[in-house]
Amino acid sequence: MSCSIIRDKNTKRADFIFYSNRIIRLLVEEGLNQLPVKPKTVVTPTESTYEGSDFLGKICGVSIIRAGESMEKGLRDCCRSVRLGKILIQRDEETALPKLFYVKLPTDISERYVLLLDPLLATGGSAAMAIDVLKKRGVAEDRIIFLNVLASPEGITMFRAKYPKVKVVTGMIDQGLNERKYVIPGVGDFGDRYYCI
Repeated sequence: MSCSIIRDKNTKRADFIFYSNRIIRLLVEEGLNQLPVKPKTVVTPTESTYEGSDFLGKICGVSIIRAGESMEKGLRDCCRSVRLGKILIQRDEETALPKLFYVKLPTDISERYVLLLDPLLATGGSAAMAIDVLKKRGVAEDRIIFLNVLASPEGITMFRAKYPKVKVVTGMIDQGLNERKYVIPGVGDFGDRYYCI
C-alpha cells in the first residue's frame, strides 16, 4: 500500500512524507541487518544471561544531498547517536551526468561502516560518484551499504558491475529509465515531493 501511495501524483505532501518514512525505516533496519556483528553477553533484569550480539565496528550515514537527507530521520530513529556525512552531487539535466559540489564527512570515516542514503537509483551516476568519494577517503567497498527506496534495472546493472562489493538494499525495482533518464513508473522527483510540493 505504501508504494502505491508514494507513486500516486495526487498524494498530498504530508502523506508522501509519512509513507516514504515508513519505507525508509524498513530499509534502514534491513541495512543494519547487513552489518557484521560480534557476540555480546548481557545480564537481564531477571539476573539471567543472554547471548546476544553487537555491531562489529562504528557506523555512519552519508546522505547524497538533497533527497538523501530525507532518509536521515529513519537512520536516527534506529541509531540515535549516529554520525552523518553529506555529499552534494547534482545531475546535469541535459547530459544526465553527475557533478560534485560539496563533501563533508566524519574525519574517521575510513574506520566506519557507511550507510549511503539516496532514495532513487536511476542511472547510478550520482551514487557511483559518491562511492568514489568514499573510497578516496579510505572507505573499503565492502564497508558500504547503499540504501534506496526505488531503483532502475539499468542503475543496478551499472552499479553492480562497477562496485561488486557494495551491498545495495532497495525497496523496489522499477521497469527502467525513460528517454530523460528518469525511473519509470517511478515517483517523480523524490526530493521535490518530500521537501517542496
